[in-house]
Amino acid sequence: MGDSHSTLDVIIAPLSAARLLNRADRHHSFARILLALAVVFVIVLLLPWQQNVQGKGKVTALRPQDRPQVVPTVIAGRIEKWHVAEGQYVAKGTPLVEISEVKEAYLDPRTLDRYKEQREAKRSAVAAKRAKVDALARQVHALEQSRDFSMAKGRNKVSLYEAAVASAVTDSLVAERQLQRNQQLFDEGLKSRTDLEAYITKAQATTAKLVEKRQELQNARVELDGYVAEYDEKIAKAMSDMNATRAEIGEGMGEVSKLENQVAALEIRNGLYRILAPQDGFVVRAQRAGLGEQLKEGDPVVTVMPADPQQAVELYVRPMDVPLLTTGRKVRLQFDGWPALQFSGWPSVAVGTFGGQIAAIDLTNSSDGSYRVLVVPDPSDEPWPRQVRQGSGVLGWAMLDTVRVWFELWRQLNGFPPSVSPTDPAAKQAVAGKQ
Repeated sequence: MGDSHSTLDVIIAPLSAARLLNRADRHHSFARILLALAVVFVIVLLLPWQQNVQGKGKVTALRPQDRPQVVPTVIAGRIEKWHVAEGQYVAKGTPLVEISEVKEAYLDPRTLDRYKEQREAKRSAVAAKRAKVDALARQVHALEQSRDFSMAKGRNKVSLYEAAVASAVTDSLVAERQLQRNQQLFDEGLKSRTDLEAYITKAQATTAKLVEKRQELQNARVELDGYVAEYDEKIAKAMSDMNATRAEIGEGMGEVSKLENQVAALEIRNGLYRILAPQDGFVVRAQRAGLGEQLKEGDPVVTVMPADPQQAVELYVRPMDVPLLTTGRKVRLQFDGWPALQFSGWPSVAVGTFGGQIAAIDLTNSSDGSYRVLVVPDPSDEPWPRQVRQGSGVLGWAMLDTVRVWFELWRQLNGFPPSVSPTDPAAKQAVAGKQ
């Protein structure tokens, strides 16, 4: 009896389930559900969807001076004292580290004073040479005046002897004529021999006087030429000494300039023993630690983060997406550690994301082939959180055209790239710039 009932239940059970499925109210409910799903699906397909280009990056600063700066040492040295600690705020010009000298040429603490003494001594030597040049110039002027005076005196003497020679010539001619007349009278017996001999003697005396005066004139001319040669030699020697002294002054001035450069370099070097903060900011990290550690020229000492940087985000996008981006295009950003719920196709319903706009696009790619895009805060959107620090990770979506969901699905299935509408203001601006 029990076996017959169990067998009957097995036979009737499937038949009961089939009867339940074949009930009309069940069919109508299932059809309504499918229809509702189909309507919802069609509505979703007709909803607007905003295309976007996605990229990852990090927070940085727009201006290079606002980025973390490694402060190096300009000269080699040894750390003697630290004035700051990590995380401390420092103003521009605040001493960070003091170092001491390690180069042998500058170990003497009075090196600067000694170079100054050498410079002053060389300046004094140059001043003495200048005084010598002035003295030689006065000597040349005096010699020129003496030469002119002596030459004028010699010319006067020559003129005097020329007049004396002319007078002697006249006397000689007169005496010669008188001798000729008395010779004629003597031949006629009208003059005695004694008178004739007197005229002969007079003629001979005037001739001798003429010869004497001519010799004196020649000596005066020779003496005049001697004045010129003598004073020209003295003037030439004085000029030579003056030019040589001027050359020494030039060499001295060169040495003075060299010493001045060395003094200026030492004064600057003495100021480099204190490494100062280049701008207002915070000491982020000490690159060197302890006291007595030696530094080479250009070695980093500390890293300073500027106090009030102009924040930006650098996103890295694929090369195929770069033609779709233009400066001024809107971007949605999600910062690491900041709770957010992002709907890339519907940015209006996103929660916890922040707005930005593209400020610059690199013209060359990075080492990994991607392109860097700099994004700055959107002034018309909510400000970025102040808790975000430089170097924090960022996920960004550059907003493109608004299309229908069905078109976006069709584009994704076919692997087509997003399109930029010619009515987009950023696209218009880019096209106008190219034209």
